[in-house]
Amino acid sequence: MTTTTTAAEIRIRATPEERRATAVGVTLIFLAAFVFWVFGLGVESGSVSTFNLSLPGAVFADLVWAVNSQWLAYAVALILAFLGGLVLRRTHIRLTNLALAIGLGLLALAFLTWAASGKTFSLVGMLKSTVVLSVPVILGGLSGLMCERVAVINIAIEGQLLTAAFVGTIVGSVSSIWVGLFAAMATGAVLGGVLAVLTIKFRIDQIIAGVVINIFALGLTSFLARRVLGEVQDLNSPGRFSSFKIPVLGDIPVIGPMFFDHNMFVYVTFILVIFVHFALFYTRWGLRSRSVGEHPRAADTMGINVFRTRYRNVILGGVIAGFGGAFLTLAQVSRFEENLTAGIGFIGLAAMIFGRWMPIGVLGAGLVFGFARALQQKLGILGTPIPSEFLSMTPYIVTIIVVAGVVGRARPPAADGQPYIKD
Repeated sequence: MTTTTTAAEIRIRATPEERRATAVGVTLIFLAAFVFWVFGLGVESGSVSTFNLSLPGAVFADLVWAVNSQWLAYAVALILAFLGGLVLRRTHIRLTNLALAIGLGLLALAFLTWAASGKTFSLVGMLKSTVVLSVPVILGGLSGLMCERVAVINIAIEGQLLTAAFVGTIVGSVSSIWVGLFAAMATGAVLGGVLAVLTIKFRIDQIIAGVVINIFALGLTSFLARRVLGEVQDLNSPGRFSSFKIPVLGDIPVIGPMFFDHNMFVYVTFILVIFVHFALFYTRWGLRSRSVGEHPRAADTMGINVFRTRYRNVILGGVIAGFGGAFLTLAQVSRFEENLTAGIGFIGLAAMIFGRWMPIGVLGAGLVFGFARALQQKLGILGTPIPSEFLSMTPYIVTIIVVAGVVGRARPPAADGQPYIKD
C-alpha cells in the first residue's frame, strides 16, 4: 500500500533562527509603539533636549546638540517599526542581531531625550562614565573567559574581585598604590590557584567551589573591614591612580574624553582585550587552550598537558580578576567598603556569555553593562519620575534581558564544566 503525501499536508517547521527573527521583529514593533506613545506623546510639544558634547575646559568647548524631543521620538519609532518589519520578512536572517542592536541603541537615545526634555544633559560625561564603569565588568568577563576556554567554570570572580580590592587597599595604604596593585593581582592569583586545586585536582563541582570562595571572600572581607578598617582609618586610604589625557587624541570631540582621558587601568583593559584575543586565536598557547576546552582527551592524546594548561589559565584568570579588584579601590573609589563589588563579578560572567566567549565580544558586552550603570547614575541627577529603586535595578535588569533574550544561542566550549580524568 502506497501512501501519498501532498505538499499541503507537509508541516513546515520554522528553524530556531526564524523563530528568533519573528520574536525580535515583534519586539521591535512593540518598542516602536511604546516609543511613539510614551516618549513622543508623553512630552510637551516643542520641548527641546540639549546635550553637551564637550567637557569643561576642553579644546572644543561649548559643543551642544539641541533636538526636539517629540520629533526625535517619532523618528525613532518609525525606524524601529521599519527594522521590525524588515526582520519579520525573514529575508535577511543574519541581520537579526544587527537590527536588534540598532533598535536598542535607538531606544536608549529616545529614552535619554525624553529624560532630558527641557533640560541640559552632559552626554559626553555619561559616555565617559560608561567606559569607566565597564572596566571591572570587562576584566571580570576576561577572567571567566580565560577559565572557561579550558573548561573550568569560574563562578568565583565576585570573590576574587572583592578580596583583591580589600588586600590592595590595605597594602596600598601602608606602602604605595603600585605595591597595592601587585598585591591585589597576587591575591587574585592565589584565589585562582585555590579554585584550580579544588576543581582540577580534587574534582569538586565547579559551581559549588566558586560559590564557596564567594561566600568566604564576602564574610572575611566584611569582618575585617569592620574590625580592622573601621578602627584604623589609615589602612583605608590607599590613594588613587590619576588620569592622564593622551595628547591630540584626547582633544577629539566626544571620542577623546570617552576613550583617551582616563587612568592607567582603562588603557590596560583595552590593550588586554586585544592581547587576549590575539593570544587565543593566533598563538600556540591559544590553540592548546581552546583544544583543552573543546576536547581534552584528544588534546591529551596529542601530547598537551591538560592539567597544566588548566592550572595556568585559571591562575591567569585570577590575576586578571585581581587587576579588576585593584581598579575598584585604587582608581575608582579610593577606599574599601563592605560588598564593594555588588554583583560585578556575576555581571562579568553575563558579559562573557553575551560576548559568546570571545574577548572582543566581552568588550562590547562590558560597554553595554557600563552604559546601564552610567544611565542609572545620570537619571538620578536628571530627576526623572522613575523611582530610585527601579534605577538601582537597571544594571541587573539589563543583565537578565541580555542573557535571557538577546544572546540567542551561544555555544560554550564543549567540555565546559567537565572534570578531566586521565586514563
